[in-house]
Amino acid sequence: MKKLAVFFPGIGYTADKPLLYYSRKLAAELDYEVLSLSYGGFPKKPKGDPEKLRACFRLAAEQAAEQLAEVRWKHYDEIVFVTKSIGTAVAAALAAKTPAAGRIRFVLYTPVEELFSFPLGEAVAFTGQADPWVGGAESRVPALCRERGIPCLVFPGANHSLETGDLHTDLQTLNTVMRRTETFLRGADGNIN
Repeated sequence: MKKLAVFFPGIGYTADKPLLYYSRKLAAELDYEVLSLSYGGFPKKPKGDPEKLRACFRLAAEQAAEQLAEVRWKHYDEIVFVTKSIGTAVAAALAAKTPAAGRIRFVLYTPVEELFSFPLGEAVAFTGQADPWVGGAESRVPALCRERGIPCLVFPGANHSLETGDLHTDLQTLNTVMRRTETFLRGADGNIN
């Protein structure tokens, strides 16, 4: 069985940061072929600026599409897109254009609301209750996940990196996220609550 895990980072949250670093290690241990994307050249200080965020999305989508151009989707029995922040929307937009669209599953770390304007298959989401990129406690992400039937784990006091500033809490959060990610990568039920 051939499996592919594609990693879509955020604007400043690269594949070497904890959520993507450890999930990449998990995927490799579970015999996934791992493909980590990278993109850059973003406008400075995009948070809160819709025009700059749209520009970031366009740049990331163009660069990701170039990196995925040679992927032979039909050769994989299982495909998972592991995504972070703006990478959640980029992955969903690109997934819809692939021949494997209906077979791609998603791990959504700190998804942005723009994600929900694209079709999604099976997915699991993780978000922080104090994430300023999606409105903090007023975030619509958990409700949008419920509307789509996507299990969503919300971490109290956690920001856009799923961190609170308390080392022990943050390590416990990372452990919880990785255990749930591993369950999802193994193909088990996405119910994480």
